[in-house]
Amino acid sequence: MNKKFWIKKIIGFTLLVIAIAALLGYVVMSLWNHVLVAVLNVSAISFWQALGILLLSKILFGGFKGGCSCHRGGQWKKEMQEKWHGMSAEEREKIKQEWRNRCGVWKKTDAE
Repeated sequence: MNKKFWIKKIIGFTLLVIAIAALLGYVVMSLWNHVLVAVLNVSAISFWQALGILLLSKILFGGFKGGCSCHRGGQWKKEMQEKWHGMSAEEREKIKQEWRNRCGVWKKTDAE
């Protein structure tokens, strides 16, 4: 395709991302300053602090999943389930034992 077309697309996408981040930062700042200051008696925050809070909450609670990663995650889960069902009982037990040895979170129960 045309090189100018791709440059315009990249610039447009970058501007869109910046505009969305600015809007979200403004919303977080406004909500914080109008709700939390009155209810919890905390200090008001600036726009840049609001962006920092937004980024921190995204890292801690949401991660950085793209639009398609949720679909890929479902596909990965389906592939793993098919692989698991195709294994023999001995292969399944071997994998379970490897995970028990690695992280110790799987306890062997009578149900297994």
